[in-house]
Amino acid sequence: MAVEKKKIIIVGCGPGAESYITPAAREAAVKADVLIVSRRLKEFFPEVAAERIDSGVDIEGTLDEIASRRDTGRQVIILATGDPGIASLAQPVIRRFGRENCEVIPGISSIQVAFAKLGLDWQDARIISAHSSDPEVSAADLRPAGKIAVLGGREGSLRWAAGLIPELGKGRRVFLCEDLTLPDEKFREVSADELITIPVSSRAIILIIQGELLS
Repeated sequence: MAVEKKKIIIVGCGPGAESYITPAAREAAVKADVLIVSRRLKEFFPEVAAERIDSGVDIEGTLDEIASRRDTGRQVIILATGDPGIASLAQPVIRRFGRENCEVIPGISSIQVAFAKLGLDWQDARIISAHSSDPEVSAADLRPAGKIAVLGGREGSLRWAAGLIPELGKGRRVFLCEDLTLPDEKFREVSADELITIPVSSRAIILIIQGELLS
């Protein structure tokens, strides 16, 4: 008898605080036979008695683990930090298994929270990931953008941003956002020079905003 393979559900778990997890995310998570979790999310949903697999850094290995569990008819749920549409495992999973075999439950992104702190919309923001390595994007390409969000989380990302800011031209204001929604949350305006010396959280975003947008 053929095994029915269930859709893989990719669940956005918000920026960090459990209060930012949506009811839809909770409803999906309780269906899991297998939870694919990152280090940040391993303690989420303790009431769910599912096998837990660390998503780790070996993406291909994680995809193979997902395939082996799905092939036995088990319900695989992937927990993604923030929203699955931004810097998550969602795209490799969808490429491997096909859109028709995946379902995405959106979550609240830390980028949404960061812009909300400033009372700014983010529909025209340039979002750059510098979480794992320096981005291959030029200042000339970013200069027209009035709102830039850099996903950081390592000292190198702050140094990269510090070098970029002077090349964008005058009038930029810089905000360092760390551990948003969590008890140790920090949200502060800084200079480019300060970015080089500040110890950074692994949950960091740098907002680079044209000053006139905040007047």
